[in-house]
Amino acid sequence: MKSGRRSQQRLSIGEVAERTGLSVSAIRFYESEGLVSPVRNRGGQRRFLRSDIRRLSFVLIAQQLGFSIDEIRRRLASLPDGRTPTKRDWTRLSRQFRESLQQRIDMLERMRDRLDGCIGCGCLSLSNCELYNPEDRAHASGAGPRYILHDPPAD
Repeated sequence: MKSGRRSQQRLSIGEVAERTGLSVSAIRFYESEGLVSPVRNRGGQRRFLRSDIRRLSFVLIAQQLGFSIDEIRRRLASLPDGRTPTKRDWTRLSRQFRESLQQRIDMLERMRDRLDGCIGCGCLSLSNCELYNPEDRAHASGAGPRYILHDPPAD
């Protein structure tokens, strides 16, 4: 019974700051961005669900991975408001992120493997560019570093 009561206990902004490592002002910012939605007690103080610790931790990780606040907000919108998300809720959200993360991983690997050679940008300033992208064939597929962002070079 006690553990059920604990899961319903609301936390102060200071307690959330201590648990997440975020400053109080950062938590207020994330609230203003709609990433967490604390309730106010009779004294007007914010009170957070314990699950908001996980939401904010998720936000920190997603930002470190290069996701924008808008992207994170859209993804978090799939989680329920006013109750602790279940494992099923988080699993659904993680599936959404997996595809984006895999695309980023693939691009990072292409960049790692090709950055010192021809990247399909059309500069033709390196002798390798003449071999991998003669007469700027990559341009037919679009602008920019085609071999890293999109298309593998033709062998």
